[in-house]
Amino acid sequence: MSVEDLTAEQIMTRVLVTVTAEESPLMAWELMRRADVHHLPVVDDDCHVLGVLTREDVAATWCGGGPDEHSRRQVRSLLGRRRLPKVGPGQTLSRITCVMLDVACDAVPVVSEAGRLLGLITVSDVLRAVAGRAGRDEERGEQGRTRESGGEVRTGLFHLNPVLPSD
Repeated sequence: MSVEDLTAEQIMTRVLVTVTAEESPLMAWELMRRADVHHLPVVDDDCHVLGVLTREDVAATWCGGGPDEHSRRQVRSLLGRRRLPKVGPGQTLSRITCVMLDVACDAVPVVSEAGRLLGLITVSDVLRAVAGRAGRDEERGEQGRTRESGGEVRTGLFHLNPVLPSD
């Protein structure tokens, strides 16, 4: 099998930190910082992808206000109207890179037929695949990359539900 024939399922990152559209940019920034990620999928309650937030998205909208001001805004306001390409788990690396180039993005969500988030492919994943290192869990520190019965991909999604202090 050639590199171009690798599928999204073989190269995607499956263990993801996600955020809901109602969450604050401040919380999104903290999640990205703590998880050491540059892309944060924004999902609804059913795990459908609404967008992919980047560190640059958050930084570009950071104004002179303090944490209180940024904690009142919502991530939804940072998504804008840009196109959100998505690929299925069976799409080839060749097709995925064409999608990324056509839309000029550096991360593409991998979704099921029902539109639920399965994983994320970033430029780093593409480079890892081209270097012949796709699927090496020990290099990525992803112990959760396993298959369930029936060939479904098990995806680890981490949601944050903040606990606010009571008045």
